[in-house]
Amino acid sequence: MENKYPQKPGIDFILKQAFFYWNKTLIFQLIFSIMYFGIFMTVFFFCDMKYGIFGQLNEVSKYLKDGTQVYLTELNKMAVTDGFQSFSLWMMGTAIFLYPLNVGFFQIFRKIDLGEKRELGDLLVGYNGINFFKYVGFYIFWYFVYRFTIPTVILAVIWVCVTLFVTPLMFFMDKRIFEAISLNIRALRMFFIEIFVCAIVAVIFKYVGFALFFVGGLLTFPFWNAMIYSLYKTIFTEKR
Repeated sequence: MENKYPQKPGIDFILKQAFFYWNKTLIFQLIFSIMYFGIFMTVFFFCDMKYGIFGQLNEVSKYLKDGTQVYLTELNKMAVTDGFQSFSLWMMGTAIFLYPLNVGFFQIFRKIDLGEKRELGDLLVGYNGINFFKYVGFYIFWYFVYRFTIPTVILAVIWVCVTLFVTPLMFFMDKRIFEAISLNIRALRMFFIEIFVCAIVAVIFKYVGFALFFVGGLLTFPFWNAMIYSLYKTIFTEKR
């Protein structure tokens, strides 16, 4: 497959297209969130029972009355304990395991374009065979780079931007990680304003459901995938 860059699209078109895909898949958005948070929170509470993280945080919070510096010092002490390190590894592993769940939306959105019937099993396409190892491998690489760049904020934002299309490029064009990143950077140079504005809208809408009405977040949380697909579909042209 090859790719090319068409005439620059309008931001309004990309946004309308993203909301169209999101609106057409509300039931899948809900199921995705229930599965995602259901598994994540189950592991979270299991680990809390095993390592007593809530109890430790409660003890550390008592140092707030002694000032921010003292509180942060005690928090850092807790962070290097074996229990907290194990807890962090469990949560990181859970996030990595759940990442391929996002890939299912690209399958569903493509079926909408083709007029094909969507099925619940489409959400699990990222776990099929070699797919699981491809996307988990990418997310492990992405996560560790992100973890080292997050303290700077700006580098973390740049990292998110230069890897925005890696997953759909891997899924639809069978690109390797670094080849996909290269194409992503080229697209970012040509469509920076469009990508930046749409990414901001996606982040805001993704979490607005939790801010305004908590349960609504189950529907808005996966919106990010619809925006990525809308941008990908508009910027890249697949050719067999």
